[in-house]
Amino acid sequence: MKDTPHPTSRPTDPVDIDMIARRLPKVLLHEHLDGGLRVSTLLDLLQQRGLQAPAADEDSLAAWFDARAHAGSLVEYLRGFALTIAAMATPAALQRVAFEAAEDARLDGCVLAEFRIAPLLFEPHGVSGEAAVEAMLAGLARSPLPTGLIVCGMRQHDAAEITRSAELALRYQGRGVVGFDLAGPEHGFPATPHAALLARLTERGLPLTLHAGEADGAERVLEAGRLGARRIGHGVRLAEVIGTPKGAAMLDEVRSMGLHLEVCPTSNVHTGAATSIATHPIRALWDAGVSLSFHTDNRLISCLSHSDEAAALVREAGFSWEDLKRMGQAAADASFLPGADRAAARATIDAWSAAA
Repeated sequence: MKDTPHPTSRPTDPVDIDMIARRLPKVLLHEHLDGGLRVSTLLDLLQQRGLQAPAADEDSLAAWFDARAHAGSLVEYLRGFALTIAAMATPAALQRVAFEAAEDARLDGCVLAEFRIAPLLFEPHGVSGEAAVEAMLAGLARSPLPTGLIVCGMRQHDAAEITRSAELALRYQGRGVVGFDLAGPEHGFPATPHAALLARLTERGLPLTLHAGEADGAERVLEAGRLGARRIGHGVRLAEVIGTPKGAAMLDEVRSMGLHLEVCPTSNVHTGAATSIATHPIRALWDAGVSLSFHTDNRLISCLSHSDEAAALVREAGFSWEDLKRMGQAAADASFLPGADRAAARATIDAWSAAA
């Protein structure tokens, strides 16, 4: 039997890298439930609802998503979400998708996971925001993996809709909802107009993680932090200021605020925020001492697993397993889940060694 390589040995054998990536205890902080369905589940749900699938079988449907991911177009990348939202738009389907997402994460080596979604996206399909949240929380609760749900408000929606999303998050705070996010198109939809709402959420003790610094400039990361965000979805444009006259001060502020970046390397390549994993800004940000971790964003849409993401960072971006372990420790510390869950996840990561 082949010996298991030690995680500090920087193995080059693809089989070794993939094996260690699967065994690495991982913390998932950034995954959209409507972007992470199993292909088989999506096909089944489309058939149940009498909706037309763009492909007739699982392999063909997976290939359809792969083509969208590699089209080099954000518009093409986002086409899959209209499909998944329509397919998920029943309480039973929402519960199923949430449960399967948690189980898939657990079986992929996750020790703690947070999932996010905008519940109001299902209202045009006849599912109230309350029913959507309750169904997804019920699904997550069926898995033994410690999980939480982050409610998203969509930046392109009007202020009343975003406020309704925030009120949903507050209503289910302490019952499985662990945070609030502003998602959707970043450019042209800054977070500052929602400052009063975000302040109310933080006053009520609901943590914030805001998408920032992905499709707009590095200053959006600072904006989000100043508005109360403890974590930043993506934040990769921050790397653009490294080495510039204003960069040192900006990075100092990011560190002083204790911001943690939820970086999604493969998704960033697919949406055009980065050109490749090898040149992804995560390397420069990590070397600059920014607190960050790696995540999937959308497992279905980007055709990957959390282990795939870990393996790619080792194989293509030159990270060591010790680097990824430290990212996981930081992610566990930055999680919005209860302290006992964070501590248990951190202990598992602390004790990890692939040299069993």
